[in-house]
Amino acid sequence: MLIPLRAALGRRLAAFLNQNVAGSEPCTTNSAIALKRAIQPGDVLLVEGHTRVSAAIRYLTQSTWSHAALHVGAIPGLRETDGEPHVLVEAILGRGVVTAPLSAYATKHCRICRPVALSAADRAALVAFAVARIGTGYDVRNVVDLARYLLPMPPVPIRFRRRMIALGSGSPTQTICSTLIAQAFEAVRYPILPDIQELPAEEDESDRAEFAREVLSIRHHSLYTPRDFDISPYFQVVKPTIEAGFDYHAVTWRVDAPAA
Repeated sequence: MLIPLRAALGRRLAAFLNQNVAGSEPCTTNSAIALKRAIQPGDVLLVEGHTRVSAAIRYLTQSTWSHAALHVGAIPGLRETDGEPHVLVEAILGRGVVTAPLSAYATKHCRICRPVALSAADRAALVAFAVARIGTGYDVRNVVDLARYLLPMPPVPIRFRRRMIALGSGSPTQTICSTLIAQAFEAVRYPILPDIQELPAEEDESDRAEFAREVLSIRHHSLYTPRDFDISPYFQVVKPTIEAGFDYHAVTWRVDAPAA
C-alpha cells in the first residue's frame, strides 16, 4: 500500500514541478539550424529550464543549467510525425528515461559540451549504454527531495548542496538527468569532474626535473549535476554560431532599430 501511495505522490509532485514559471522564459542563443549542424553523437546538451524543478536545481547547483540530455544520433524507429528523428536520450521528471528530437530544445538557451578526444569505439559504447536505458524510471524519492527546496527555508551552505542534489533511492533502475549521463561516461572510463589527488613528485632521469603526478578518482554518479559538464576540463564548449563560421560583417541589422 505504501509503495503505490508514494508513486502516486511522486506523480502529483512531478506534475507540479514540471509546470512553467510565468515570466521566466530564457532567451534563445542559438538558431535551430546552427544547433543541428554543430551537435554530434556523444555531445551533452545543457538546457536552461524555466519550470519549478529547474528553479530548485539552479538553486542547489548555483548554475544556469538545470537539465542535461545526451545526443546519441538518430534512434531507429523513433521519429516525430513530420519525420524528424529522435536523437536525444534524457531523464525527465515523472516520465523516466525517454527520447526526444533536437527541436524540443530549439527555442531554449542551450550549451553543447563535447568530450575531447573520445574514441569512436568508446563513443559507440557510450551511445549504446544510454539507449539501453530508455524506458527506465525516474527516481521518485528524488522528486520529493527537490520539492523541499521550493519551500521557504534558510540558505543551504554551499558545501552541502552537491550532496543534496544526490538524495534519492539510489536504485539502478531509477535515475535523474545528470546521473544517467554520468553513468554512461563512467561506463567508458571518461572523466567528467573527478577528484584529483597529487602524488609526491618524481624525478625525471634525463634532466632531474620534478613532476607532480595526478591520480583521478571517479565521483559517484549521483553526485553529478548539469553544471559539471560545463566546467569540466575534459569537455569542450561548442558554440553553434561560431562553429558555422561567424562573420559579423554579414549580420543584417534592422535599419529602424534604435541604437543601444
